[in-house]
Amino acid sequence: MAAISVHPISAFQDNYLWIIQNGSHAAIVDPGDATPVIEYLGTNDLQLSAIICTHHHADHVGGVEHLLDVLNLRGKIPVFGPASERIPARTKALSEGDRIAVPGIGLTFDILDVPGHTAGHIAYFGHGMLFCGDTLFACGCGRLFEGTAAQMTASLTKLKHLPPETKVYCAHEYTMANIKFAEAVEPDNGDLKLRKAFCAAKRHRNLPTVPSTIHLELATNPFLRWDQPAVQAAASLRLKRDIGSNPAPALVFGAIREWKNTF
Repeated sequence: MAAISVHPISAFQDNYLWIIQNGSHAAIVDPGDATPVIEYLGTNDLQLSAIICTHHHADHVGGVEHLLDVLNLRGKIPVFGPASERIPARTKALSEGDRIAVPGIGLTFDILDVPGHTAGHIAYFGHGMLFCGDTLFACGCGRLFEGTAAQMTASLTKLKHLPPETKVYCAHEYTMANIKFAEAVEPDNGDLKLRKAFCAAKRHRNLPTVPSTIHLELATNPFLRWDQPAVQAAASLRLKRDIGSNPAPALVFGAIREWKNTF
């Protein structure tokens, strides 16, 4: 694993396209834009060996076909993506229980179904890394465009139970805005205050705040903390009713997610 490295390629306003390198080979995760990927591959003398997609939104798959055509790789490398969504040029349709071997990289990933943001969203987990697209963000989570609060809660529960040291490679630089919201939910969370200072210093130097870890998300991310009294109290206030001492996770999550939508 010493030869493996993962780097963010910035795209659009706040996307990160993750490139996984091993020697002269690379795989790209969620290439919404082909141009910065092609530039990175050329600058670093890398050969693209796979394309990995988490869901169908254009800012995650919009560059797939252009990459294949410009690099003359159509039909020569795998394009991994969720089985139940339309992914351009997909060659390997995936769902939970599948395991993939990424050619040229020497890594295998297990597939998790994580619907909520989209109906067929998947995540890739292996070797202490989680590529989760727009399901889990640093101190946040994706909007429920195609799924329900119950689906997203179930998806996030899967991620909550991954090893704490797992690195979380999400697809957007939303961290400071997410932390501001998390402070409104849990103003007395000491771990959150520390995270805010650490991430603010990174952004001041124009550095990414991700990857995160599952451990850090469990300590600071309100969308994983529906079992915490402070988060449940915030949900009660939003719902304007007492939700009891043991509310359903989807009820708490749903109230907090609706609040975030208009925060």
